[in-house]
Amino acid sequence: MKRLCWVLAVLLSHWRRHPMQLATLVVGLIAATALWSGVQAINAQARQSYDRAAAAFGGGNTAMLVASDGGMFSQDLFAALRRAGWPVSPVLEGRIVVNNVNLRLIGIEPITLPREAGPGPRFGSGDLAAFLLPPGRTLVSAATLRELNLAENATPSIGEIGALPPLKVVNDLVDNLAVVDIGAAQRLLQRQGQLSRLLVGPDSGLRAPLAEIAGRQLNFVAAGSESDLDRLTQSFHTNLTAFGLLSFVVGLFIVHSAIGLAFEQRLPTMRTLRACGISAAGLTAALLVELVSLALIAGFIGCAGGYLIAALLLPDVAVSLRGLYGAQVPGQLTLEPIWWLASIGMSVFGALAAAGYSLAKVSRLPLLATAHPYAWRAVQQRWLTWQGVVAVFILLSSLVILRFGDGLITGFALLATIMIGAALGLPIILGTWLSFAERLARSATAKWFWADSRQQLSGLSLALMALLLALAVNIGVGTMVRSFNQTFAGWLDQRLGAEIYFNATSDAQAAKMLEGLRGNPDVLAILPTPRADAQIGGWPVEVLGFSDHPTYRDSWPLLEARPHVWAHIASGKAALVSEQLARRLSLSPGAELRVSTPQGELRLTVGGIYPDYGNAKGQIGLANDVLFAHWPQTPHVRYGLRVKKGAVPALVAQLRRETGLPPNRLIDQGALKAESLQIFNKTFAVTASLNAFTLGVAGIALLTSLLTLGNSRLPQLAPLWAIGLPRRSLAVLELVKTMALALFTSLIAVPLGLVVAWCLLAVVNVKAFGWRLPFHVFPDQIVRLIVVAMIAALLAALLPIIKLARQRPADLMRVFSNER
Repeated sequence: MKRLCWVLAVLLSHWRRHPMQLATLVVGLIAATALWSGVQAINAQARQSYDRAAAAFGGGNTAMLVASDGGMFSQDLFAALRRAGWPVSPVLEGRIVVNNVNLRLIGIEPITLPREAGPGPRFGSGDLAAFLLPPGRTLVSAATLRELNLAENATPSIGEIGALPPLKVVNDLVDNLAVVDIGAAQRLLQRQGQLSRLLVGPDSGLRAPLAEIAGRQLNFVAAGSESDLDRLTQSFHTNLTAFGLLSFVVGLFIVHSAIGLAFEQRLPTMRTLRACGISAAGLTAALLVELVSLALIAGFIGCAGGYLIAALLLPDVAVSLRGLYGAQVPGQLTLEPIWWLASIGMSVFGALAAAGYSLAKVSRLPLLATAHPYAWRAVQQRWLTWQGVVAVFILLSSLVILRFGDGLITGFALLATIMIGAALGLPIILGTWLSFAERLARSATAKWFWADSRQQLSGLSLALMALLLALAVNIGVGTMVRSFNQTFAGWLDQRLGAEIYFNATSDAQAAKMLEGLRGNPDVLAILPTPRADAQIGGWPVEVLGFSDHPTYRDSWPLLEARPHVWAHIASGKAALVSEQLARRLSLSPGAELRVSTPQGELRLTVGGIYPDYGNAKGQIGLANDVLFAHWPQTPHVRYGLRVKKGAVPALVAQLRRETGLPPNRLIDQGALKAESLQIFNKTFAVTASLNAFTLGVAGIALLTSLLTLGNSRLPQLAPLWAIGLPRRSLAVLELVKTMALALFTSLIAVPLGLVVAWCLLAVVNVKAFGWRLPFHVFPDQIVRLIVVAMIAALLAALLPIIKLARQRPADLMRVFSNER
């Protein structure tokens, strides 16, 4: 142990003499850990919210029975199952708006409620009586009560339906949730005699088979099954994880470069230690202890940075998840100790991964080989050859993945192989370019310039790889986002055919509104837009109703369609299917579609396929008459209004005065489009931030590589100074050299970025969300990103260039007296 401490003291003395290298190593680990841990903190927070929401009275730890068609079912089945020995408890769930806050309303029957039903009330005798007897109770969390801006025992109105029972705060209840007695829920949701699911408690004895009692009406869902939110948001979190992993890898490039240069500069010290009797294994152990210690320190700092990044991005993530999937994720971050341990563990793992090759070489190099300062560079060409072979093999494997791969993970594997193969091939491509430029050069200075650039390439290759990956990802993701934005805006113009949309709180309110609208000369058409829920192939599906009107025939976007498709839909024989559902079920126009409904199985022909961007669920669209016939409990509350130009603002204001509908239930087309685009922009704000972070880390990688190479460059520059080239001219040459390498790398990143964009649009996006976007190229964006990359390279090169321009002549003279 004493000898180990002595060796450590000798090794650590290197960092005192080279503080910039120490800063490089620590900054690389901090950047890698911070970006990775920040993304993982966001994912953990979101999944924790999903688990709590899913476990609230059904899902999570509780088995349950749900309708086969994904909708509601009669509460008569509850009574029949109880008589047959099934320990079931009824639940009704829906959405209500209270004080402009969208709440999840759940009705329960507390006497039969299983204890495993998740976070919620534990009723004593007094609480149970107050909950069941008039006027009842509405149980909410303290955070929900604050968001509603109401006091406890308040009875907020929810329109013509009536008011909620008095509010009562309950600990451990999830936010944005209101719990009432199931009878009150049926009244408030206008679902008399209907249930959403039956919770199944512990088996208390013999019970009849489910099929004998309910036939095919109900499906059994085991405890611990994956929730809908888990399935729907999986792609979103996989994308975030991929960004975090990319940032982690780019940060490790910095670490690998810094460790490699530090080990090379310490070779004379290692020679001395070996000559003093320290074994190769002992020296490797000392280097490991040193590295792990630095990784632990950087890991703690990186965790703090990751927390700040997560806290910065979480509000946008919450908006995205709420807008895309309806998931309620709090905007404030709460972290578990396991997150800190995992983040620090990633820092140590990253440091060991980055240093593994160097440590292996130290343990294998013989004693005399360490005396040569450039012992490792002697094998550079051999390693470069092998690196090229590996790059070609990885790129060929990407073609195999593209041909035979299936699923989201293979989509990301395709991206990974393309990017890794391109990064490994970058030094070979740049070396070829530099050799070609050297052959074309005429003057001695120009030949030296290109030859020295090629010699310097080995020290800068990792930083240039990081720049290549960061720039390619920025181009690829930026192209995807702008393609999506352009397509999404045009698609909204087609989908939002009506000028005004409203969603009444009840059938009675809707009927009253329609009575007044039918006599209004500014209203050109009233289009019912009902919606129901179903399940096809085990996936939640939204059923839309179409009116037989030119609004749909003229503007509804279609990717594929049979002839006279709208006539077939109006006749009730055909349906439209969203692109993601068609891909999932391998449907095409003319195929048969079978849908389970409360009235039995519905058989339709697929009349066409339409894009449905931004919706995680599948959709089918059919005639209104067919929808109401097979889903008779569907409320008649959703309508679109065709209105004369210029009359929209006045009519919206009039309807709000007369009905008191909140803004989210009565909106004009322009406001709806603006809200959709705002959700879109918020969704990709996280992506833009991670792109900026990644490009920043690549800039740091380039800076740290140039700084650590600064001292080792003197032997190449001193002879030029000695023959009369001024120091400032040397500094300019070094600057031009760095900018040329950065420019060549940026030009290579352009086609790579476009390939990344194609993979995201045509492969990953299809696997993740189910739709494919058209591919667009945006030259202005590419030029802007190249300029940003060049500015980053310039900023990274300035400090070492200034240092070189101010280099003392004595330092340059000393090169000729040192042992080389």
